[in-house]
Amino acid sequence: MPIIVVTKKSLLTGAVLLLLMAGAIFLLVRHNTKAEAETAAAMVQVDNYELNVLPMLGRELPVYAVGREDKHIALTIDAAWDADKTPFILDTLDKYGIKATFFLCGVWVKQYPDFVKEIAARGHEIGNHSLTHPHMNRLDTIAIQNELRELDDMVEELTGQRSTLFRPPFGEYNDTVIRAAREAGYQVIQWSRDTVDWKESRSAQTILDGVLQKLQSGDIILCHNNGYKIETYLPVLIETCQQQGYTFVTVSDLLLLGETSIDNNGIQQAK
Repeated sequence: MPIIVVTKKSLLTGAVLLLLMAGAIFLLVRHNTKAEAETAAAMVQVDNYELNVLPMLGRELPVYAVGREDKHIALTIDAAWDADKTPFILDTLDKYGIKATFFLCGVWVKQYPDFVKEIAARGHEIGNHSLTHPHMNRLDTIAIQNELRELDDMVEELTGQRSTLFRPPFGEYNDTVIRAAREAGYQVIQWSRDTVDWKESRSAQTILDGVLQKLQSGDIILCHNNGYKIETYLPVLIETCQQQGYTFVTVSDLLLLGETSIDNNGIQQAK
């Protein structure tokens, strides 16, 4: 039978080979374990996304803007306090031949009924801004609908008209607010361009830059009837928009007819 001679050199070589093989096996197992851990972590992330993010895609949303390409935009004016600048606003709108949508609060309607009548008489649209200007997402469905109905009862008594649009006070809403308003026959309206004119520190130029630099078709602009710089910025805003080819319409005229949907950005789109 053959005789195998084992030398010191061959023993060392074999030991080295065994160490290399063991190291390779260790690295392979470690790699697989790490890959499995990464896969598990990724699955957890996907699960968390599905649990925490995807449900938000089903959240009820108001209309922030309208998906249209005809350069139509809407000017909206919230009225919840004071009225000393209201004559200027109405005269300015007349001067440039445009119609706006005024979202009126019940406190303002009670205090300035003649202005409510004047707004309607000049052909502007009146929207519902609630009776008492509460935090709507703290109310239940019945309380929300009472706020809307009672405000419109007041407006109807003064103008013979009821609103079809609702803007939540403070811009606050949740699913209950949206659904309650829709059940009562209102389209819920927010805004896509905010003048933030209730801040005294904002200059007229800052307000104009904030609105005009990103203005596009279907935008809804938010102003306030007693905005600090409205007597300075409003004529410039209207003139500039008209020079750029934009046409001002009421919110109701801006909204699309027929079957529509509201995408995840709050843009009303035709189906």
